[in-house]
Amino acid sequence: MSFDSIPGVLIGVVAVTLATFAMLKTEKELGWSSLYLDRVSLDPRKISLGFFVGALGIGIPSALLLVSRELGVRTTPPGSWVNAASFDVVFFLLAAAMEELVVRGYLFSLIRRRWGWKVAVVGTSLLFGALHLLNPGADLLSMVNVTLAGIFLAIVLLKTKSLYAAIAAHFAWNWTMAAIFHTVVSGASIPAPNYATVDNGPDWLTGGRWGPEGGVGATVAMLVLIFFLYKQRRGRVES
Repeated sequence: MSFDSIPGVLIGVVAVTLATFAMLKTEKELGWSSLYLDRVSLDPRKISLGFFVGALGIGIPSALLLVSRELGVRTTPPGSWVNAASFDVVFFLLAAAMEELVVRGYLFSLIRRRWGWKVAVVGTSLLFGALHLLNPGADLLSMVNVTLAGIFLAIVLLKTKSLYAAIAAHFAWNWTMAAIFHTVVSGASIPAPNYATVDNGPDWLTGGRWGPEGGVGATVAMLVLIFFLYKQRRGRVES
């Protein structure tokens, strides 16, 4: 994966944004606020919260796996960490924006208005999991975790009432794995100059070919964060 892959993702973001705009135009009573994409949703505090919980959700289990030596570090060809991290910022920000617009944008809003927020959370999270079925290294636990990640991101969306916050959480999760821990991300190999994280333990714990987000450490971290976010602002989530 390289900078050559960025134009394709950018086109995807533009296409989904235009499609969302077109769908909103078909329902005059709806606007960007119904998708939590208005100016109020751009509150830096909301976006910062999303980034924080996203980085925390995968950063803590990954660090614990390294400390316990279930994950190891190997030397890779030297290169520029800044260049690699810059690629990670651009690619994962665009990818997060595209996936969130597709799964938790207009579709989420439509389901929530017709059948309620709980159906919207479950339905879109199952879709989120299905979208990753063909990724390299996909197995039962990784798909359970991706579906759980969908629930986690949906709760971030409902708690903050900001799709930007969900995008920030999604981006921070992937960027933390790629730029800091130099692991694979959802089965995809990312440029990792100077060092890379390797699997030393059982796949159910480390995530195997899927990366740390496919192990039980990530499962526990997401469950804890979902519980915390839901309980902290239960009234706001249920509104």
